[in-house]
Amino acid sequence: MHYADKEAVQFGCRRRNVLTKPFSYWRDPKPCDPSHIYDLRSYVLKPGIMIEWGNAYAKGITYRRDFSQDVGGFFAHVGQLYMVFYIWAYKDTIARNETRQQIWSKPGWDNTVAYTVPLLSKMQSKILIPNFLN
Repeated sequence: MHYADKEAVQFGCRRRNVLTKPFSYWRDPKPCDPSHIYDLRSYVLKPGIMIEWGNAYAKGITYRRDFSQDVGGFFAHVGQLYMVFYIWAYKDTIARNETRQQIWSKPGWDNTVAYTVPLLSKMQSKILIPNFLN
C-alpha cells in the first residue's frame, strides 16, 4: 500500500454522526455550483437556550441572506444536544471574506451577533472543498 493510501485510510476511518433537524426559519437546501466552497459553522450552545437562540437567529438570518447563499441550518436532535450547524456556500475564499465584511455593513447584524455570542460555549468553522469523489 502506498503511503498516500495509508494516510487516506486513516482519515477515512474518522467519522462522527449527529442526528439533526432543520430550523423552521431555514429555507430548503438548493443545489450549488460544484466549484463552490462551503463554510460549516458549528456552535455548542449553553444548555437550555436553544429556543432563545432560534428566535434570535430567525431574525438575524435575514441580514445574511442578502449577502450569501444559506445552504442549511440544523440543530442536534439526538446525541450531544445544544449543537447548531450552519452551512454557507461561497464562490471561493476571497468571496467568503468579502461577504463576511459586507454583512457587518447591514444594520442589525451587529445586534444579532452581540445577542447570540454570549449564548455560546464553543464555536468552530471548517472550510469544505468538494472533491472529485463527491
